[in-house]
Amino acid sequence: MPGGRLLGEPGSHGGQGEAVRVPYADATLVAVPGVTPGDERIPALLALSDVMATGHHAALAARVTRGATVAVVGDGAVGLSGVLAAHRLGAARIIALGRNPARTALATRFGATDIVGERGDDAIARVRELTGGFGTHSVLECVGTQQSLDTAVAIARDGGAVGFVGVPHEVGTVDIGDMFGRNVALGGGVAPARKYTDELLADVLAGTLDPSPVFDVTMPLADVAAGYAAMDDRSALKVLLKP
Repeated sequence: MPGGRLLGEPGSHGGQGEAVRVPYADATLVAVPGVTPGDERIPALLALSDVMATGHHAALAARVTRGATVAVVGDGAVGLSGVLAAHRLGAARIIALGRNPARTALATRFGATDIVGERGDDAIARVRELTGGFGTHSVLECVGTQQSLDTAVAIARDGGAVGFVGVPHEVGTVDIGDMFGRNVALGGGVAPARKYTDELLADVLAGTLDPSPVFDVTMPLADVAAGYAAMDDRSALKVLLKP
């Protein structure tokens, strides 16, 4: 691929063996001094290139601030990373919307203070009840469906913000009139992961940030298709592949 580099070729830092071409490696690869292939921090570091950066992007787009009340719609790896990101940014209360017991337990471990298992109108009513009818300052939408987006907008308090990072599928419209009248902001999209790497990396190396628990299954690289299938049928949260 244009701009790529083969790991293992002269000038790279890879070892011998089968070569892997990394697109735009000069801009995207990040050297981590002192970290060896067997380092226990590898899973946490890998998460920075994907789900942790995406959760952080959602939190920034939702304007999470210290002391804020935050809701996270979705209990997948990105949603759980969003919980961790909101906690890292100092949110005082984090309401995680999800119903898978293992995932909601991890959400609590990551800093969620409340769990809402309902969906649709019931979820909206429950979040409103938990917040005295106001809704939350910030909402991280980490699913990408019409229902999840509608829920996110509905549970944002007046003057609040929604950060959406769930890849849109089967999404029709957003009630712009309602958002305008309540002054609710909407932002997000594809996460510029490399932009956040240095900041998040420093915390991982300092031991103050550990997103590694999102990897609940480890498989060899040769079983990558099975890994995707496991995540698709929700028998795995996030699969870590090893050579």
